[in-house]
Amino acid sequence: MRLNESTVIKAPPEVVWEYLSDLDNYMQFMSGITRWDADGEQTSGLGARRKMLLKVGSAEIGGLIEIVEWDAPNDLAWSSVSGVDQRGRLRVRKTGKASTRVELRYAYGVAGGGLAGIISERLSARTISGHLRTSLTQLKRLVESERPRSYTESLRA
Repeated sequence: MRLNESTVIKAPPEVVWEYLSDLDNYMQFMSGITRWDADGEQTSGLGARRKMLLKVGSAEIGGLIEIVEWDAPNDLAWSSVSGVDQRGRLRVRKTGKASTRVELRYAYGVAGGGLAGIISERLSARTISGHLRTSLTQLKRLVESERPRSYTESLRA
């Protein structure tokens, strides 16, 4: 199942990326995430790994993910190493002088496939899509309210 949500944030891409590049911030804005623990010494950037769990109904799904793309300040992507088959991508694109479109893409599959897998994917899509929308709303609120002082001062100049 592939899901996609986006929002526009009133901040330049570098400011949005600064927030997104700190993987410890994800527990603050990612809706439904119940676990987001660093796995290993590398805590950020290409190759960083996280133990991730996402609440879907009464279940927590997830596993170990690895950052497989890190193209500052434009793209960050992860893929599952173990657990539920999943891939995610955050795309950061300039849309104006001081605004940025952030797109959150998420793809996942249920092990075993077949009819039961298709039904499970479709039933969970509504919940996961809601998590994506809420995550972007929270990201927007946090970045727009916590922009660095130097950025805010430059807007007044």
